[in-house]
This record gives sequence, C-alpha cells and structure tokens, in this order.
Amino acid sequence: MNPQEIENKIHEIRHQNVMLDFDLAEMYQIETRVLKQAVRRNSDRFPKDFMFQITKEEFENLTSQFVTSSHGGLRYMPFAFTEQGVAMLSSVLKSKIAIEINISIIRAFVLMRQFALSHKELSEKLNQLEKKFNKKFNDVAEALNYLLQKDKLEIEQKQRKPIGYKKQ
Repeated sequence: MNPQEIENKIHEIRHQNVMLDFDLAEMYQIETRVLKQAVRRNSDRFPKDFMFQITKEEFENLTSQFVTSSHGGLRYMPFAFTEQGVAMLSSVLKSKIAIEINISIIRAFVLMRQFALSHKELSEKLNQLEKKFNKKFNDVAEALNYLLQKDKLEIEQKQRKPIGYKKQ
C-alpha cells in the first residue's frame, strides 16, 4: 500500500494524528468487529495514549470533512489509534497482511512527522527573513520620508513671504 493512500486515512483528532478502526480493518482485510474484538481482548496493551474511542461530535466533525462517507450508520463510535497504538496492533493481529500493512503505516507516520519538521524549519527561516527585511524596508521608508519632508520644507521656505525690511 502506498504512503499517500495511508496518509489520507490519518486524521487529526484531539491534536493527535490517528487512524480509525474501520480504516485499519479495511487495510488489514478483516471486519471492524474482529479488530475491535482483538483490541478488547488485549485492552491492557492499549492505554489512552495509544487508543481512544472518539465522541459522536468528533465523528460528525470528521465525517463532515469527507466528500462521501460509507460509514454513516455506526452503532458504536470508532476507536482512534495513535502511531503507538497502530504499532501495538501488530502484536495483537499476527497475520502476514497485518504485519506488512503495519510497516507501511509506521513509515507513513514517520514521513508525515519528517514533513512537519521540515515545514516547521522552513516556516522559521521565512519568519527570520521577514523580520530581517521588514527592518530594512522600514529603514528605507524612514529615509525616504525624511528626504520627502526635507524637500517639502525647502520648497515651503522658498515660497513663503519674507518678513522684515525690504532692501531697496
């Protein structure tokens, strides 16, 4: 499975990148209930920072972002698995497909993290350049304003009516 397909199934919920149980089940080629059953049987392997059940509001917000949703009539809200939770799934689901898919998913998470870091570094560099050039542009603008004001004062001085005695 290519990383782009996997990245499309990674969502941000509660400020964490997660994958939903039905997407994982589809990728592992098993039913969602089988995946949930395996997780429940091994619940001690999935602390809250590895997996959590999303709320109805979170799910509605998420499905409003999908163009079409084939997951409309769910009885139970899906589980959301963090990167560590997905890694833990490989110890619970021991099929060859699950292991191969897990490796691909972990690689996709790593690529996303690398992209985010490089994006952050680039953003910081742009901010530094902006500050540097804003200072230079401000200095140039001040100099131009000074020169314009100086010229304006000279013109006003020449155009004003002199006071005092007239020379004859």
